[in-house]
Amino acid sequence: MSSEQILSNARIVTAEREFHGTLLLRDGLIAAVDEGASRLPQAQDLGGDYLLPGLVELHTDNLEKHMSPRPGVDWPSASAVLTHDAQIVAAGITTVFDALAIGDINPRGRRMQQLPAMIEAIAASEAAGQTRAEHRLHLRCELCHPDALTIYRDLVEHPLVALVSVMDHSPGQRQFAKVEKYREYYMGKYHLSPAEMEEFLQEQIANSRQYSDRQRRAIVEDCHARGISVASHDDATLAHVQESAGFGMAIAEFPTTLEAARASHELGLKVLMGAPNVVRGGSHSGNIAAAELARHGVLDILSSDYYPASLLHAAWLLAGQDNDYDLPAAIATVSRAPARAAGLDDRGEIRVGLRADLVQARTHGQQPVIQQVWRQARRVF
Repeated sequence: MSSEQILSNARIVTAEREFHGTLLLRDGLIAAVDEGASRLPQAQDLGGDYLLPGLVELHTDNLEKHMSPRPGVDWPSASAVLTHDAQIVAAGITTVFDALAIGDINPRGRRMQQLPAMIEAIAASEAAGQTRAEHRLHLRCELCHPDALTIYRDLVEHPLVALVSVMDHSPGQRQFAKVEKYREYYMGKYHLSPAEMEEFLQEQIANSRQYSDRQRRAIVEDCHARGISVASHDDATLAHVQESAGFGMAIAEFPTTLEAARASHELGLKVLMGAPNVVRGGSHSGNIAAAELARHGVLDILSSDYYPASLLHAAWLLAGQDNDYDLPAAIATVSRAPARAAGLDDRGEIRVGLRADLVQARTHGQQPVIQQVWRQARRVF
């Protein structure tokens, strides 16, 4: 039997414009988009609130925080996934790519030990219909880790894997072109002594020289053979971008300079930046601000990275800043653009025939407040 819903008296934001209108939802899809309010008694009155496409998140490590809520504390993985999922959907995210690190450079970290449990818990929760957002896997391959290629090959055939990124966080390049910034960041993050930090630094430089180039090429070639979208990470120079474009990468995650972002944009890579960068007013690593890239028209996608609620907030702020992004264009950075970059053509905008993944929001100043969320026309928040 056909299932229908009518959402009316809403300020609808499509990929091209915003207007007062009504949506008809049928069998999990958007069946009609009309201007004006419905007079049918069964229509749900949204009170003039914004009606947006469900957000698409390509890169978040939010699950890790729930797996290890405190140092030395391992939380049950099934509970961690459902808590993470609740936070994700409450942020308006209806499709999430859980970014799982392959190759932990933290000398005291537990990422690698937790990896199998995280994957198993995500897959089990999805299969049981317990998750409210749709979860997919994003494999973040740390190329300077000696076992990155082996672990990638063990995991890539998992049916939820839909995105792969390749990164090299060794000092003296990319995100950490300034070695002093590397020292400051990792000494604070991993609580290393000066002697431990020096040993750690030299080990990462040596590993990068030995493994990164070979593992990057092998992983990217395998992804292309499988039809999986690939992202570069922290490109800083024109040479980095040309290498990424030569590898046929689809997404440029977190370019660190205007030069790299502009070149990525021109060569067809979709430029992804952190939503927290927009909300906070700049990069915590001292690199280029996302708002600066927006002013130059070379920002394509926003990602919540480590803070899910930043995603919609950043899009709203982006639309109010000194740039050419109106609200539809800003919302596209958190919906249509990430969906297309990941090869998902069935969602990401309000259009007839697409999935009824939707968000109702109202604003208080520059802060959007989410009221309801639907995934395939089923209310999930």
